[in-house]
Amino acid sequence: MPARHEEIADALRQAIDREEYTVGSLLPPETELATHYGVSRGTVRQAIATLTAEGLIGSRQGARRVVLTSRRSQTFAELRSFAQWARAMGREATGRVVAQEHRPATKEDSVRLQLPVGTPVLHVLRVRGLDGKPVLVERTVYADWISPAVAAIEPDCPSVTQRLYDDTDLVFAYGEHVIDAVAAGAQDAELLGIRRTSPLLRVRRVTTTREGRPVEWSDDRYRSDAVSFSVHNSIGNNALARKTAD
Repeated sequence: MPARHEEIADALRQAIDREEYTVGSLLPPETELATHYGVSRGTVRQAIATLTAEGLIGSRQGARRVVLTSRRSQTFAELRSFAQWARAMGREATGRVVAQEHRPATKEDSVRLQLPVGTPVLHVLRVRGLDGKPVLVERTVYADWISPAVAAIEPDCPSVTQRLYDDTDLVFAYGEHVIDAVAAGAQDAELLGIRRTSPLLRVRRVTTTREGRPVEWSDDRYRSDAVSFSVHNSIGNNALARKTAD
């Protein structure tokens, strides 16, 4: 049976996920939380320390805690796959390949994957879901050297990243992400079960190995009501770069 402070931490996590405490808002004072849960302030402090360590809330001596993010937010502080992020939230990730084919690398593929134009690359159209609900359309292009391993993966594999690690020891080490908003076209709308022109959050990314060798580049489109992204930065470490829209 979990300790009382763990139960309180989980209750607060769920409240943050439900946006009872929105990002940027303050948690109630420790005395109020202690009364609400029928525990001592020390137990509340333990629960808050747990959420602080997870990065959900910020801590400052003598001040009430600020909500920094929710588990529905995907942070870029670390490179994680969709399935890994879903598991961290306690959600079930699903995947389904809609289409897959080898094509000659275009000029864009060549630049992003550092391959000669015309090199055979693997294009995969995949729908991702959370707890059975489609939330993401991925259009991924894989470099020729990893394409055979990707093509051998079953169409409903929930985590391609994990499977590639298991099968080939491949580690996705670095990623560059460009984020913008787009309107859903006919195919996106059909795959995600939304109306055409609905807003989507688009993330274009290039992922490489530890040695800097490009593995894939992808155009990922998320339902805007399902996922948000967060970037944590400070005066000494700012991972967020602003770019003009292409």
